[in-house]
Amino acid sequence: MFYSVLRSSLQKLPLAQSENRFIKKRLPLNFSKFLKQHRFSTQMASSHFEEKLIFRQLFDHSTYTYTYILGDVASREAVLIDPVIELVERDLKILHDLKLTLIYAMNTHVHADHITGTGSIKQQKSLCKSVISDVSGAEADVFVNDGDVIRFGEQELEVRETPGHTCGCVTYVHHVGAMAFPGDAILIRGCGRTDFQEGDPTILYQSIHDKIFTLPDHYKLYPAHDYTGQTVTTVAEEKKYNTRLTKPLKEFITIMNNLDLPYPKQIDTALPANLLCGFQP
Repeated sequence: MFYSVLRSSLQKLPLAQSENRFIKKRLPLNFSKFLKQHRFSTQMASSHFEEKLIFRQLFDHSTYTYTYILGDVASREAVLIDPVIELVERDLKILHDLKLTLIYAMNTHVHADHITGTGSIKQQKSLCKSVISDVSGAEADVFVNDGDVIRFGEQELEVRETPGHTCGCVTYVHHVGAMAFPGDAILIRGCGRTDFQEGDPTILYQSIHDKIFTLPDHYKLYPAHDYTGQTVTTVAEEKKYNTRLTKPLKEFITIMNNLDLPYPKQIDTALPANLLCGFQP
């Protein structure tokens, strides 16, 4: 079973073969400019693809965690971002109701506040592959790096490495839908803590400014958590109103080093399990 699987025995899916859904390539750094050169804007592309993408935002009330379903209408292939183990049955029922085939269960990072549902999902869905950052130190079927692209049907998610909250944080970007999933790197009017799991405020600040704030202003940001009842923000909003990330780097570091946050309640259970794809060691 999965308990005995070591990371060394897991292999990456091939990245260069055209028949694979998972393809490694680089997207243009300025995707908005790229689209304009092809005589349509990201707004027009987003509107056109709304009919081709199924999107659901789900919530865990106990850990304030958001889980996301993205499905391709034509192929019925889908991905699940940041599932929570206690709510796997909910997620799978929604996928079943929508007649979607789950091919990737993805994490934005190794979570400390809940156990991921990826392992449990793989036990029930043999065709589903787990996905996480190559530098996270965790087990998975597919390990991603900056610039990789995850494909499901006609849809694509670009991987952007955004470390700082943890060393293995990534942001998944759906350019045509003008949306991004930054995990805990940036939250609505805030950001992830940097006092454990190799967190670093300088790296986090640089990651967000270089990899998230460089996205077009209208892109929507769907975080992994929210504690105030909000569901979504935009790049423009956070560049203007984020109470931490609008500060100069030196002031940001001071803020992050003096948050005095409590020890995460589930970290001693969640972290070891999440390093093993959601299974207890």
